[in-house]
Formats: sequence, C-alpha cells, structure tokens
Amino acid sequence: MAKKLVVIGNGMAGARTVEEILDRGGADLFDVTMFGAEPYGNYNRILLSNVLCGIEDESGIFLNDMDWYAANRIDLHTGVRITRIDRFARTVVDELGRTTPYDKLIIATGSDAFVPKIAGLHRPGRGYHQGVFTFRTIDDTRGMIRYAREHRRAVVIGGGLLGLEAARGLQSHLPHVTLVHSAGHLMNAQLDPQAGAILRRSVEALGIEVVTGARTTEILGKDAVSGVKLADGRTIDCDVVVVAAGIRPSAALAERSGLDVERGIVVDDQLRCTDEPDIYAVGECAQHRGETYGLVAPLWEQARVLADHLTGADPDAAYHGSRTATKLKVAGVDVAAMGLKEPDRDDDETVVFAERRRGVYQSVIIRDGRLVGATLLGDVSKAGYLVQAFDRGSPLPEERIRLLFDLGAPDAETTAAELADSAQVCNCNGVTKQAIVDAVQAGVRTVGGVADATRAGKGCGSCKTLVAQIVEWAAGGEVEEDESVSWYVPGIPLPKPELMTTIRNMELKSVSEVFAALAPAGAEDARSKMGLASLLRMMWADEYVDERDARFINDRVHANIQRDGTFSVVPQMKGGVTTPHQLRRIADVADKYRVPMVKLTGGQRIDLLGVRKEDLPAVWADLDMPSGYAYGKSFRTVKTCVGMDFCRFGVGDSTTLGIAIESRFQGLESPAKLKLAVTGCPRNCAEAYVKDLGVVAVDGGRWEIYVGGAAGAHVRKGDLLATVDTADEVIRLTGRFLQYYREHANWLERTYAFVPRIGIERLRDVIVDDADGLDERMRASIAAHRDPWREGAAPATPGQFRTSLPLISLPRVPATTPETPAH
Repeated sequence: MAKKLVVIGNGMAGARTVEEILDRGGADLFDVTMFGAEPYGNYNRILLSNVLCGIEDESGIFLNDMDWYAANRIDLHTGVRITRIDRFARTVVDELGRTTPYDKLIIATGSDAFVPKIAGLHRPGRGYHQGVFTFRTIDDTRGMIRYAREHRRAVVIGGGLLGLEAARGLQSHLPHVTLVHSAGHLMNAQLDPQAGAILRRSVEALGIEVVTGARTTEILGKDAVSGVKLADGRTIDCDVVVVAAGIRPSAALAERSGLDVERGIVVDDQLRCTDEPDIYAVGECAQHRGETYGLVAPLWEQARVLADHLTGADPDAAYHGSRTATKLKVAGVDVAAMGLKEPDRDDDETVVFAERRRGVYQSVIIRDGRLVGATLLGDVSKAGYLVQAFDRGSPLPEERIRLLFDLGAPDAETTAAELADSAQVCNCNGVTKQAIVDAVQAGVRTVGGVADATRAGKGCGSCKTLVAQIVEWAAGGEVEEDESVSWYVPGIPLPKPELMTTIRNMELKSVSEVFAALAPAGAEDARSKMGLASLLRMMWADEYVDERDARFINDRVHANIQRDGTFSVVPQMKGGVTTPHQLRRIADVADKYRVPMVKLTGGQRIDLLGVRKEDLPAVWADLDMPSGYAYGKSFRTVKTCVGMDFCRFGVGDSTTLGIAIESRFQGLESPAKLKLAVTGCPRNCAEAYVKDLGVVAVDGGRWEIYVGGAAGAHVRKGDLLATVDTADEVIRLTGRFLQYYREHANWLERTYAFVPRIGIERLRDVIVDDADGLDERMRASIAAHRDPWREGAAPATPGQFRTSLPLISLPRVPATTPETPAH
C-alpha cells in the first residue's frame, strides 16, 4: 500500500523534490499531497526580475502547470497555508482547520523577504503603507508593476542581488530610481569594495542613482509614500518604495510545531529534522551544518539526496553541503562569484585585474595551490573554467595569470572541449557537460531540444551560451536549427500557415483529430490544447467538434477562476451602457448569492467576484443577461465615452458605434484577448489609442481607426490603420483586422506585438485595399456564435459545474454593514 507523502511548499525546492521522487518510481511508493501558499503552480522565482523588466511574460516562468500535477496524480492545494504540524498525530492542519495525515512529511517553505524595522513602513490595519512593496512573489511583482506605472520616483532599499534587479526592473515603469544601501558598497556579500565600486559605476551609467552607507530610518507620507528619511537626516523624495533587503528562511511553522530551528530548520545529512525520523526539510528553509542557502544549485542537490533517501534508490545518499558559485546578469551587468571574495590568510595568493572604464574587474584567490575564491565583473568569459577549478579543486597553472587570460589556458573556442565531463554547466538544474553530450549523442541536435531533455539553461539562463557551445561541439558542428520556435503550438511541429493548410486539407475538426494526425506518435500535449481549440473554432466555425478537455477551466465554465477557487461573473453591458432594471437585478443576485465583492471593471462592466462553481448556472439564470466574455482568449469588450448626446466636446456618436461593434463581434475566439474602444473626440476618454483596436471621432464626421495599442504590462500607442467617413466602414475594417489577426497571429501574441511584426503598411494593403475573403470568413464565424451562458440551463457535461477545488476564505469587500444585509 502506498504511503502518504505530504509536502508543505510548492516552490522550486518542494516541486523539484517531488519531480526527483517521481523520477525514481515514487508514484508507486507514495500518494503525494502538496500545499502551496500561493494560488499558482510551480514557477521559477529567479525570473521574476525578467517579468518586472517586461522582457518576459509571467506565463513563461512556470515550471509545472496544473496539468502536470494532475498527470502525476498529485493532490495539489494551492492558496492554502499550513498552520500547524501535529507530530504526534502525524497530521498537518491548514488555515481552515482541516487535517491531512502523513507517513512522510517534507517541509519546503522556502524563505520570506527580510523587512528591516523602519518607522512608517506599516499602517495600522492596512499592512504596508500605500506605495511600499517587497519583491518576492508573482503578486509582489504584479503589484509593483501596477503601482509604478502611475508614479514617477522609486527608492529601492537594499543593494544586493535582489535590490539591483528590482531597481533595474522598475526603470521600465518609471523615470527615476534610487538605490539605497546600508553597506559601503553594492553586493557586499559577494564582492570586495573595489569590485563593488566598479559595479556602482556600471549601475549609475544605466541611470540608477546609488546611495551607499545609508540606512533608511523612516518612510515619509501621510496617505501614501512621499519619500524616505536616512539616518544622517537626508530625505529622498519618492512615491514608490521597494524593500529588497534580503531573505530569511521561512521556519515559523516548524518552530511553532516544536521542531529544532536556529537560523533555519535544522536537518542532518539526509535532510531529516532533528529527532524526527519522518519529517524532512529541503531548500531555503533548511539549515544544514550551520549553513542556509539562497541559491538554486544547493536546493537541487538537496532534492536529489532526499529523493534517493525516501525512495530507497540510494540508501547511502547523503548531503554534505554545497560549494556555491554564482553566475548571472545583475541589472544588466555580468557577475560571477564563487568562494571567498577577499583573502583571509597571510599566505593566500591573489591575482587582481581591474579596468574601471570598461566596468571590468577580475580576481582570484588561491590557497595551497587550489582556487578558493573568484570574482568576475563585466567580463565573465572565464567563469566556466574557474567554476570547474573551484568545484573540482583541480591543480592550477603555475603562472596564475593564466586563470584570467588566455595565455595557454583554454580559449573561448576550445572551452567546451576542455571542460571535464563531470563539470556542472547549469548550476540551477545540476546539469553536467556529460549529460548534454549524452543528449546530443542520443540524437538531439538542437539547442532547444537538449534544453528540454536535460533542463540545461532552464533556470536563470546564464549558462545558455555555454550550453550552446557544448551542443555545437558535441554535434561536430552539425547543430540543427530549432524549428520549434516557429511552431504555432509546441506539440505540433508546424508553423501556423502550414498547420492551417494541413488541417483544412485533412478536414481535421477536433483537437484529438489534430493530435492523432499531426503530433509525433500521435501524442497529445496539454500545452497545445487551448491554442488548437481556438484555431479550430476560428477555422471551422459551427463545424468545429468541441472537446471539453481541450479547454481551460475558464472556457469550460464560462467564468473567470479566482485565487480562492471561486469564479467571477461579468454580465455583458454593451458599450458600457446599462439600465436601472439591470442594476437592480445585479444587486439582487449579489445579495442572494452572498457575493463577497462587487467591482467595476476597467472595461465598463460590473464584476461579481466570489461565486461558487455550483452556483454559476443559477446566477446566470437570475441575472438573465448575456455573457460579458471576460474570461477567454477572445473578443471581450468595447469601451466607449458618452459621445455626442451629453458631452460638450463630442463630434461622433461613440456609444452607438461601440455597441454596434460589440454586438457584431462578441465572443469571437482569437489568439489572445481583444479589447476595443470607441471615443467621440480626440480627448480620448475611452482610451482608444491604447487598445487592440481603437476608434476616434474627428472633425467632419470621420473616424480614425488605430490598431496594436496596449496599456497593460506593455504600453504602446496604436498605429493609424485608416481614416474613414462612416460607422459602417469602421465596422467593416474592424472585422477585417480582427479576422486577419485571428488567421495570422501566433498563439497568445497580442496585437501590440502582432502589428509591429507584420507592419502597418502591410496591414493597410491587405485590410483596406485587398480584403481577400476576410469579410466572408468573418461572417461565417459570426453566424456560428452561441451565447455560452446557455449551458447554464443545459450543461455540456454532467460535471461541468461540479465543485472540484478546495476553497479558501477571502474577506467580504466591503465588510458587511447595516446597509449591506447578509443572508
């Protein structure tokens, strides 16, 4: 009988440990239950800085999506905190009071942001002061992006790795960023003062103001942040404060539960908690031989040892600590550091090279003929060679300068060949050169394919160049181009035009038919289903064969899933127009179903948040209003201003036109969501310039049509597609643009990326001058449209509205008062 394995923590360490356990046959040994405090799957926390910078979408940083847990029969509870471990009853207790038994328990709670005591940081009953953030989670990152977008000056407290990344990322959203660091130089934990000074020069060259040796004592501002005060009395004006002063092991749960906790949860060489044979701790929350680790590589080493131990794959498995080496790009500057940062014995040898003008600093520290420390800044071309020497303790050249310069040591071209087979190339995932070579020799000839097979380069990404060099060397120069980059979805090896032609020729009308005919070995790929379903619906209209498992949960139940497992319901209000009767109905429904929050959306609708899944059909029936399409990859809304009848400046009837556009194109599937707007004059009250398609009334009764605008994580004013004389022409060109976008955009490619990729001149040619059947194909899609909320009366499957997720309690907003009666 399988034992019950409970894992507290769904972060990088917890999920990786479970992956290692499954790789060793653990699925036959354990029934796995995981609890994650965040309401998401497992994601790469290192890449949050890329999300903050805007160079990576947050969807790209997930390591395991929800399908992975389901496919491996893991009972995952997201957004659920464990509050207590009952060691004697062998159970864990969650925040709702529910108990879960275990035979083996792994604690992988990671670490929390370290927040120093600073006056004014918190407000009683409100948490952090308005404008104050930490930088640890997806929600932290989202909050910073939203808030920074509307403000101008930020102060980042902390000049370590995290602070530098936060400062660089915030530059993407506001014009002034100041970095305040209490130590005398940046990254003082990894760099010596000379290297820190050179890094400062490089960071300041990026436009970031740096203040070192400065301790923040107070956050200023009554209702919101207005500045910070330093210990020497100086003040710095700002409206955003990000505290990025480091991390601390998250060990409070273990301490409350009576486990041995010092700086972290104390574990032995098998990652076992002191005197607890069946409780383990792994990752940043664990303290092993007095050390805690905040880098990824030690976490992976611990995960492998613990998996070997728990599954019995290696009864002698033991963790002996990690030699840490860091190689990454910090705020745009390449940095590699390992071991000692400065000599601490009189007989330690050192070699130092500095070139301040180029921002280059290199140093090595040698003790007893072995490399015990190295720092590279600005030029990290020798990092691979030095990491190998550091890890292996291999003999060094007599001329120590050869460690830093190619005076007979391996040059850049031969580095891949000279690396030892056991050299660890990807520190994040513990991938050796031999593992990469094995993948190539097994037939994988693309860099992307090797990365998929070995995970090399899928951590922080700093090793990608070396991985590519090794692949090229191992393949004898016969590296193949990674064609998957051009595929529409990852599971079908075809670009979109070829995929559509093949689907049409073979008359493939369901997702499963496409997999069976076109996927390698007919294998279904969960990552590809949504994209294929959208594409097939667009191509076949009412001939499309619907398969419910090809849809995301939002598309299966036609509502928006929320972090607590409930859903939000958004009735349609075309053009943002409603009636007193509709408002009364919405209010009655909110009262009847005890909706915790009623919220106005940015798309001029009313959002009912917190509806239980099983209540959705009844809510829709009582509302008796059509769907607002606020959940899928589809046409969503047309925002309007009041137009001519009431506005003193309106020159066009934007409300009527917006309603007409929304009525015609409502609910159409597309590669990504589509938001439109119509505004009655160039004052632009409906924000039409920054929508996927925006229409602006101008003098003379004419209309300007803009495409490719955005005002989310990316901000872009749309390009002028055409200026037309009538509302009918607006609707016609809108339909052509939407159809062309649906047929030619990549999956999840928003119009702000699609329009520049195609080019506005090309779009004018095909949409304004030569429609090439776009009108007819759009008409077919419109004719096939059905209001999805009808499934409330006739569910498509018996379990369509059956509750399957555990719910967590969220507060009612606003709190219940005599004016908001409870039932």
